[in-house]
Amino acid sequence: MRLSRRSFLSHLSGLAMYSAAGVAGARVTPRQSLGPFYPQRVPVDSDADLTFVDGKAGQAKGQVTMLFGRVIDRLGVPVEDARVEIWQCDAFGSYHHPRDGGGVDPYFQGYGQTTTDRDGAYQFRTIKPVAYPGRAPHIHMKIGHGSIELVTQIYVRGEAANQRDFLLNAIKGKEARQSLVVTFEPDPNLAGPGLVARFDPVLG
Repeated sequence: MRLSRRSFLSHLSGLAMYSAAGVAGARVTPRQSLGPFYPQRVPVDSDADLTFVDGKAGQAKGQVTMLFGRVIDRLGVPVEDARVEIWQCDAFGSYHHPRDGGGVDPYFQGYGQTTTDRDGAYQFRTIKPVAYPGRAPHIHMKIGHGSIELVTQIYVRGEAANQRDFLLNAIKGKEARQSLVVTFEPDPNLAGPGLVARFDPVLG
């Protein structure tokens, strides 16, 4: 059953408070490739809920996940009004992009964007990423604030495929690599199979 917009925003508000409880380290988040599947044009439906598409009654396949966190600078100061974008393949391993066939799941938005609040907080409702040939499960993220732009990827802690992912392992230093690997765990605020994942990117 789809959450109402009010319920969704209320839940996001709670996550924003949770995300503000800690401050990420000062290590600047490693950059990653934009990849070939960044949207050629921003979709009409590009809000922060990727599990539904306006005008369609179904819900995306996959494990619903609330991805949230804070964007800060290297001094630990929250970055307000940063534009945060994410994109990923659907539960069948297909991107909603012409170069990848346009996607398999018609109810998955594939791309979303939002803006950080005064605490640097952002939130998305999406699905837990899945692997496809040659890549470990990941979510692409792009953050823009003034002249600063960061493109990176978020990986799933505990995935064996992380050990073989060429982009993740191209990052020098174990600590830097691990800064992109996050835990996807059951969401204590939602009934059912929902997950939460926290990622706190640091802008240079």
